[in-house]
Amino acid sequence: MDEKLQIRKVLKGDTSAFGYFVDTYQDMAITIAYRVCGNKQDAEDIVQNAFVKAFHNLETFRSDSKFSTWFYRIVYNTAITETRGVGRNTEFEDYKMADTAYYSDMDTMTQIEENERNEMINKTLDMMPKDESVLLTLYYLEDNPVKDIAVITNLTEANVKVKLHRARKRFAEIASQQMRI
Repeated sequence: MDEKLQIRKVLKGDTSAFGYFVDTYQDMAITIAYRVCGNKQDAEDIVQNAFVKAFHNLETFRSDSKFSTWFYRIVYNTAITETRGVGRNTEFEDYKMADTAYYSDMDTMTQIEENERNEMINKTLDMMPKDESVLLTLYYLEDNPVKDIAVITNLTEANVKVKLHRARKRFAEIASQQMRI
């Protein structure tokens, strides 16, 4: 669906057209917020607040970037603002697997291996510093280019590349430690 058309509809008063953006970006937005705050309930609240902010500021969206980049920056900034200096509970939850996907073509062993791999990835990401976890999530799970991640996180492209490199190394170290346990 053409996002520019949906934006025009919302701006002309068809508020129900905004549902497209909620349906399209909610899961990754929750993942990003969760990576920052470490708590499912807080992540959901942050995403709800981010959608409200995006809706009220939609007229400020410039089409020179993707809507997802603009929106994920709102999510990221909202999460940083709402978690700054506040101690939070952390609970492990894989939002991609929260609805327990139906595996019609996979046999039981493949399902188990896939679940174990996802659990290990999420556990490793949870053990990492929040900023590194967010960068890896944006780059690998959402397939955002470095340029877009720089916009979302308000870092330079060079800084994103350096932090991604460090995050990959830390991920590998933590994952290999987890495999030994």
